[in-house]
Amino acid sequence: MSGQSNAAPVIIKRKKVVAGGGHHGGAWKVAYADFVTAMMAFFLLMWLLNATTEKQRKGIADYFSPTIPINRVSGGGDGAFGGESIFSEMVLPKVGTGATALRATEDVKARGESGLSDDGKEDAADEADFRTVEEALTGNSGESAVEPELLKHIVTRVTDEGLVIDISDLPGQPLFRDETDRPTALLEDLAAMLARVTRIVTNSMAVEGHVRARPVVLSDNPVWTLSARRAEAMRRLLVEQGLDYRRVTRVTGHADREPAVRDPMAVRNNRLEILLLRRDR
Repeated sequence: MSGQSNAAPVIIKRKKVVAGGGHHGGAWKVAYADFVTAMMAFFLLMWLLNATTEKQRKGIADYFSPTIPINRVSGGGDGAFGGESIFSEMVLPKVGTGATALRATEDVKARGESGLSDDGKEDAADEADFRTVEEALTGNSGESAVEPELLKHIVTRVTDEGLVIDISDLPGQPLFRDETDRPTALLEDLAAMLARVTRIVTNSMAVEGHVRARPVVLSDNPVWTLSARRAEAMRRLLVEQGLDYRRVTRVTGHADREPAVRDPMAVRNNRLEILLLRRDR
Protein backbone atom coordinates (compact mmCIF):
# COMPACT_ATOMS: atom_id res chain seq x y z
CA MET A 1 0.00 0.00 0.00
CA SER A 2 2.69 2.45 0.99
CA GLY A 3 4.66 1.71 -2.25
CA GLN A 4 1.70 2.58 -4.53
CA SER A 5 0.93 5.75 -2.62
CA ASN A 6 4.38 7.15 -3.35
CA ALA A 7 4.03 6.67 -7.19
CA ALA A 8 3.91 9.93 -9.30
CA PRO A 9 0.65 10.56 -11.20
CA VAL A 10 0.67 9.98 -14.99
CA ILE A 11 -0.11 13.22 -17.02
CA ILE A 12 -1.10 12.86 -20.71
CA LYS A 13 -0.54 15.93 -22.93
CA ARG A 14 -2.37 16.15 -26.28
CA LYS A 15 -0.67 18.47 -28.82
CA LYS A 16 -2.75 19.78 -31.70
CA VAL A 17 -0.86 19.77 -34.98
CA VAL A 18 -2.04 22.45 -37.49
CA ALA A 19 -1.70 21.41 -41.16
CA GLY A 20 -0.13 23.86 -43.63
CA GLY A 21 2.78 25.00 -41.49
CA GLY A 22 0.92 27.95 -39.97
CA HIS A 23 -0.06 29.59 -43.29
CA HIS A 24 -3.78 29.47 -42.54
CA GLY A 25 -4.64 27.25 -45.54
CA GLY A 26 -4.96 28.32 -49.30
CA ALA A 27 -7.91 30.73 -49.12
CA TRP A 28 -5.61 33.76 -49.49
CA LYS A 29 -4.39 32.45 -52.84
CA VAL A 30 -7.93 32.43 -54.24
CA ALA A 31 -8.52 35.99 -53.01
CA TYR A 32 -5.23 37.18 -54.54
CA ALA A 33 -6.06 35.53 -57.89
CA ASP A 34 -9.44 37.26 -57.92
CA PHE A 35 -7.74 40.58 -57.21
CA VAL A 36 -5.19 40.13 -60.04
CA THR A 37 -7.96 39.13 -62.47
CA ALA A 38 -10.00 42.20 -61.55
CA MET A 39 -6.96 44.46 -62.05
CA MET A 40 -6.25 42.92 -65.46
CA ALA A 41 -9.87 43.50 -66.49
CA PHE A 42 -9.66 47.09 -65.24
CA PHE A 43 -6.49 47.91 -67.19
CA LEU A 44 -7.89 46.19 -70.29
CA LEU A 45 -10.99 48.39 -70.03
CA MET A 46 -8.83 51.51 -69.68
CA TRP A 47 -6.81 50.53 -72.76
CA LEU A 48 -9.96 49.90 -74.83
CA LEU A 49 -11.41 53.28 -73.88
CA ASN A 50 -8.21 55.00 -74.98
CA ALA A 51 -7.53 52.98 -78.16
CA THR A 52 -11.01 52.85 -79.75
CA THR A 53 -13.31 55.39 -81.35
CA GLU A 54 -16.84 56.22 -80.25
CA LYS A 55 -18.22 54.17 -83.13
CA GLN A 56 -16.09 51.13 -82.20
CA ARG A 57 -17.10 51.39 -78.56
CA LYS A 58 -20.75 51.46 -79.64
CA GLY A 59 -20.16 48.29 -81.66
CA ILE A 60 -18.52 46.54 -78.71
CA ALA A 61 -21.34 47.57 -76.38
CA ASP A 62 -23.96 46.34 -78.84
CA TYR A 63 -22.14 43.04 -79.24
CA PHE A 64 -22.52 42.30 -75.51
CA SER A 65 -26.07 43.60 -75.26
CA PRO A 66 -28.62 40.74 -75.46
CA THR A 67 -31.57 43.14 -75.72
CA ILE A 68 -30.70 44.63 -79.14
CA PRO A 69 -31.45 42.11 -81.91
CA ILE A 70 -30.51 44.44 -84.80
CA ASN A 71 -27.91 47.21 -84.47
CA ARG A 72 -27.10 50.23 -86.61
CA VAL A 73 -23.40 49.50 -86.11
CA SER A 74 -21.83 46.12 -86.81
CA GLY A 75 -20.85 44.01 -83.81
CA GLY A 76 -17.40 43.55 -85.31
CA GLY A 77 -17.83 40.66 -87.73
CA ASP A 78 -17.96 40.91 -91.50
CA GLY A 79 -20.02 37.84 -92.30
CA ALA A 80 -23.69 36.90 -92.15
CA PHE A 81 -23.77 37.43 -88.36
CA GLY A 82 -21.70 40.59 -88.31
CA GLY A 83 -24.69 42.87 -87.75
CA GLU A 84 -24.58 44.57 -91.16
CA SER A 85 -27.68 45.20 -93.18
CA ILE A 86 -28.48 42.68 -95.90
CA PHE A 87 -29.36 45.61 -98.17
CA SER A 88 -26.16 46.76 -99.89
CA GLU A 89 -27.51 50.29 -100.36
CA MET A 90 -27.66 50.70 -96.57
CA VAL A 91 -24.20 49.36 -95.73
CA LEU A 92 -22.21 52.31 -97.12
CA PRO A 93 -23.78 55.08 -95.01
CA LYS A 94 -23.73 52.91 -91.87
CA VAL A 95 -20.31 51.30 -91.73
CA GLY A 96 -18.42 52.79 -94.67
CA THR A 97 -18.39 49.73 -96.92
CA GLY A 98 -20.64 48.38 -99.63
CA ALA A 99 -22.10 50.32 -102.53
CA THR A 100 -24.74 52.72 -103.70
CA ALA A 101 -26.27 53.19 -107.11
CA LEU A 102 -23.83 56.04 -107.85
CA ARG A 103 -20.76 54.48 -106.17
CA ALA A 104 -20.88 50.82 -107.09
CA THR A 105 -18.09 48.50 -106.00
CA GLU A 106 -16.41 45.82 -108.06
CA ASP A 107 -18.32 43.13 -106.18
CA VAL A 108 -21.41 42.09 -108.12
CA LYS A 109 -23.38 41.24 -104.98
CA ALA A 110 -22.51 44.53 -103.32
CA ARG A 111 -23.95 46.35 -106.31
CA GLY A 112 -27.10 44.25 -106.23
CA GLU A 113 -26.42 43.54 -109.87
CA SER A 114 -28.82 41.21 -111.68
CA GLY A 115 -26.68 40.57 -114.73
CA LEU A 116 -28.51 43.15 -116.86
CA SER A 117 -26.26 46.14 -116.09
CA ASP A 118 -24.07 47.78 -118.73
CA ASP A 119 -22.31 50.17 -116.35
CA GLY A 120 -18.91 48.62 -116.97
CA LYS A 121 -19.24 48.95 -120.74
CA GLU A 122 -20.46 52.54 -120.46
CA ASP A 123 -17.56 53.50 -118.19
CA ALA A 124 -15.06 51.99 -120.59
CA ALA A 125 -16.67 53.80 -123.52
CA ASP A 126 -16.60 57.09 -121.62
CA GLU A 127 -12.92 56.71 -120.73
CA ALA A 128 -12.07 55.99 -124.37
CA ASP A 129 -14.03 59.03 -125.54
CA PHE A 130 -12.39 61.27 -122.95
CA ARG A 131 -8.93 60.14 -124.03
CA THR A 132 -9.82 60.87 -127.65
CA VAL A 133 -10.92 64.41 -126.82
CA GLU A 134 -7.88 65.08 -124.62
CA GLU A 135 -5.54 63.85 -127.35
CA ALA A 136 -7.26 66.10 -129.89
CA LEU A 137 -6.77 69.06 -127.54
CA THR A 138 -3.23 68.41 -126.39
CA GLY A 139 -1.81 66.47 -129.33
CA ASN A 140 -0.38 63.68 -127.15
CA SER A 141 -0.88 61.13 -129.92
CA GLY A 142 0.09 63.40 -132.81
CA GLU A 143 -0.72 66.88 -134.04
CA SER A 144 -2.97 68.96 -131.79
CA ALA A 145 -6.21 70.40 -133.13
CA VAL A 146 -5.59 73.53 -131.03
CA GLU A 147 -3.26 76.40 -131.83
CA PRO A 148 -0.47 76.86 -129.26
CA GLU A 149 -1.78 80.30 -128.23
CA LEU A 150 -5.18 78.83 -127.45
CA LEU A 151 -3.76 75.72 -125.80
CA LYS A 152 -2.20 77.85 -123.04
CA HIS A 153 -5.70 78.66 -121.77
CA ILE A 154 -6.86 75.02 -121.58
CA VAL A 155 -6.50 72.51 -118.72
CA THR A 156 -8.27 69.14 -118.78
CA ARG A 157 -8.96 66.62 -116.04
CA VAL A 158 -11.19 63.58 -115.58
CA THR A 159 -13.51 63.47 -112.58
CA ASP A 160 -16.36 61.28 -111.36
CA GLU A 161 -18.72 63.53 -113.28
CA GLY A 162 -16.84 63.38 -116.58
CA LEU A 163 -14.14 65.21 -118.54
CA VAL A 164 -13.64 68.82 -117.43
CA ILE A 165 -12.24 71.25 -120.02
CA ASP A 166 -11.11 74.29 -118.05
CA ILE A 167 -10.48 77.50 -120.04
CA SER A 168 -9.28 80.52 -118.09
CA ASP A 169 -7.97 84.06 -118.28
CA LEU A 170 -4.24 84.68 -118.48
CA PRO A 171 -2.52 87.97 -117.58
CA GLY A 172 -3.29 90.36 -120.41
CA GLN A 173 -5.45 87.78 -122.24
CA PRO A 174 -9.00 87.86 -120.81
CA LEU A 175 -11.89 85.77 -122.05
CA PHE A 176 -14.43 88.60 -121.57
CA ARG A 177 -14.23 92.36 -122.02
CA ASP A 178 -13.92 94.66 -119.02
CA GLU A 179 -15.44 92.44 -116.32
CA THR A 180 -18.60 91.90 -118.40
CA ASP A 181 -20.18 88.94 -120.18
CA ARG A 182 -19.13 90.19 -123.64
CA PRO A 183 -16.74 87.59 -125.14
CA THR A 184 -13.41 88.59 -126.63
CA ALA A 185 -12.11 87.35 -129.98
CA LEU A 186 -9.98 84.90 -128.00
CA LEU A 187 -13.03 83.26 -126.43
CA GLU A 188 -14.79 83.13 -129.80
CA ASP A 189 -11.82 81.22 -131.23
CA LEU A 190 -11.83 78.88 -128.22
CA ALA A 191 -15.56 78.25 -128.59
CA ALA A 192 -15.16 77.42 -132.29
CA MET A 193 -12.37 74.98 -131.48
CA LEU A 194 -14.31 73.32 -128.64
CA ALA A 195 -17.45 72.97 -130.75
CA ARG A 196 -15.36 71.22 -133.38
CA VAL A 197 -13.47 68.92 -130.99
CA THR A 198 -16.48 67.92 -128.87
CA ARG A 199 -18.32 66.76 -132.00
CA ILE A 200 -16.01 63.72 -131.84
CA VAL A 201 -18.19 62.33 -129.02
CA THR A 202 -21.89 62.37 -128.23
CA ASN A 203 -21.84 62.89 -124.44
CA SER A 204 -24.13 65.44 -122.87
CA MET A 205 -22.46 68.65 -121.73
CA ALA A 206 -22.61 71.21 -118.96
CA VAL A 207 -21.25 74.76 -118.88
CA GLU A 208 -20.11 76.36 -115.61
CA GLY A 209 -18.96 79.92 -115.01
CA HIS A 210 -16.47 81.04 -112.33
CA VAL A 211 -15.13 84.51 -111.53
CA ARG A 212 -12.46 85.92 -109.25
CA ALA A 213 -13.34 87.55 -105.93
CA ARG A 214 -13.63 91.29 -105.61
CA PRO A 215 -11.03 93.14 -103.46
CA VAL A 216 -13.68 94.94 -101.38
CA VAL A 217 -17.00 94.00 -99.84
CA LEU A 218 -19.78 95.40 -102.00
CA SER A 219 -23.41 95.85 -101.01
CA ASP A 220 -24.38 94.45 -104.41
CA ASN A 221 -21.68 91.95 -105.31
CA PRO A 222 -22.05 91.01 -109.00
CA VAL A 223 -20.13 87.73 -108.89
CA TRP A 224 -23.20 85.48 -108.95
CA THR A 225 -24.97 87.11 -111.86
CA LEU A 226 -21.73 87.66 -113.76
CA SER A 227 -20.65 84.01 -113.53
CA ALA A 228 -24.10 82.80 -114.65
CA ARG A 229 -24.22 85.27 -117.55
CA ARG A 230 -20.75 84.26 -118.69
CA ALA A 231 -21.71 80.59 -118.65
CA GLU A 232 -24.79 81.37 -120.74
CA ALA A 233 -22.68 83.45 -123.15
CA MET A 234 -20.36 80.47 -123.63
CA ARG A 235 -23.31 78.17 -124.29
CA ARG A 236 -24.56 80.56 -126.98
CA LEU A 237 -21.13 80.70 -128.61
CA LEU A 238 -20.90 76.90 -128.73
CA VAL A 239 -24.35 76.61 -130.32
CA GLU A 240 -23.50 79.33 -132.86
CA GLN A 241 -20.39 77.35 -133.82
CA GLY A 242 -22.44 74.25 -134.63
CA LEU A 243 -22.91 72.43 -131.34
CA ASP A 244 -26.28 70.68 -131.00
CA TYR A 245 -28.13 72.73 -128.38
CA ARG A 246 -29.79 69.58 -127.02
CA ARG A 247 -26.44 68.30 -125.75
CA VAL A 248 -26.17 71.07 -123.14
CA THR A 249 -28.11 69.90 -120.09
CA ARG A 250 -26.90 72.38 -117.47
CA VAL A 251 -25.67 75.98 -117.34
CA THR A 252 -24.60 77.23 -113.90
CA GLY A 253 -22.72 80.09 -112.28
CA HIS A 254 -20.55 79.43 -109.22
CA ALA A 255 -19.48 83.03 -108.49
CA ASP A 256 -16.14 83.09 -106.60
CA ARG A 257 -16.92 80.07 -104.40
CA GLU A 258 -14.63 77.54 -106.15
CA PRO A 259 -11.29 79.27 -106.83
CA ALA A 260 -8.78 77.40 -108.98
CA VAL A 261 -5.79 78.83 -107.09
CA ARG A 262 -5.22 79.88 -103.49
CA ASP A 263 -5.47 83.62 -104.14
CA PRO A 264 -9.24 84.22 -104.60
CA MET A 265 -8.57 87.45 -106.55
CA ALA A 266 -6.15 85.86 -109.03
CA VAL A 267 -6.92 86.24 -112.74
CA ARG A 268 -6.75 82.45 -113.10
CA ASN A 269 -10.06 82.21 -111.23
CA ASN A 270 -11.87 83.88 -114.15
CA ARG A 271 -12.67 80.72 -116.04
CA LEU A 272 -15.26 78.57 -117.76
CA GLU A 273 -15.60 74.83 -117.34
CA ILE A 274 -17.03 72.69 -120.14
CA LEU A 275 -17.99 69.25 -118.83
CA LEU A 276 -18.43 66.20 -121.03
CA LEU A 277 -20.73 64.21 -118.77
CA ARG A 278 -20.59 60.49 -118.30
CA ARG A 279 -23.43 58.54 -119.86
CA ASP A 280 -24.89 57.50 -116.49
CA ARG A 281 -25.24 61.13 -115.32
